[in-house]
Amino acid sequence: MKGVAKYVLLLALGVACSRTSPAPASASPQSSSATPAPIALERYESEIRAFESADRASMPAPGGIVFYGSSSIRRWTSLVADFPDLPVLNRGFGGSTFPEANHYVSRAVLPYRPRTIVVYEGDNDIAAGRTPQQVLADYRQFLRLVRDSLPRARIVFIGIKPSPSRWAQVDRQREANRLVREVVATDSLQSYVDVFTPMLDASGRPRPALFVSDSLHMTPAGYAIWRTQVAPHLR
Repeated sequence: MKGVAKYVLLLALGVACSRTSPAPASASPQSSSATPAPIALERYESEIRAFESADRASMPAPGGIVFYGSSSIRRWTSLVADFPDLPVLNRGFGGSTFPEANHYVSRAVLPYRPRTIVVYEGDNDIAAGRTPQQVLADYRQFLRLVRDSLPRARIVFIGIKPSPSRWAQVDRQREANRLVREVVATDSLQSYVDVFTPMLDASGRPRPALFVSDSLHMTPAGYAIWRTQVAPHLR
C-alpha cells in the first residue's frame, strides 16, 4: 500500500506541473524573432479617394510643394499658415508606412507634378517591426517611383522623430535615419531634415512638452521645430 500511495502522489505532482509550466519562449507573441504582420496596403483607401474627390472640385496648381506621409504629416494642420508664401499641399494619410506611401504615390503625389516633395515615413514601419534596412529599401523605391515621372523634383526626407512612447525603438530609428541620410548625401536633388536632435532635452531624451497625451504625436511646439528645420529645404 505504501508503494501505491507513493505512485499516486508522484502522479498528482506531475499533473500539477504540466498545468503550471510556462509556455516555451518561442511560443510567445512578443518573441523578437516574430515576422512582422503583412501591411494591408489599401486600409486607407477612403482617405486617398477623399483627396481625389477634392481634386475634382478644385485641382491644385502644378509645381507646388507636397507634404506626404504618415499621421505626423496628416496632423500638421498649421502647414499652410507655417509656410504662408509657399504653395504647400498636405497629403498625409492615416498612420501610414512606407509600403503604403509607395502604393499610393501615383495617386496622392504625382498628379500634382510638384517641384518638391517632403516625405515623412519610417516611424510606423520601425514600430511595426520592420528593420532599418527595409526602411532604406522602401525609400529607394520611393525615389524610383518619383524619378520615373518627375526626374527633376526635389525630395526632402524628414528623419524619424524621437518620441517618448517609442523610445525603446530609438536604436533602430537612429540606424534607419543614418542609412537614408547616406543615400540623400549622394544626390543634390535630395535633402535630409534632422528633427531628431532638436527634439531632445539636455539629458538626450524626447522633450515631453513637444508631445500630446499619447506621447507620440506632436503639440504646436513640436511642429514649430519641424517648421524651422524644414523651411531651409523648401524651394
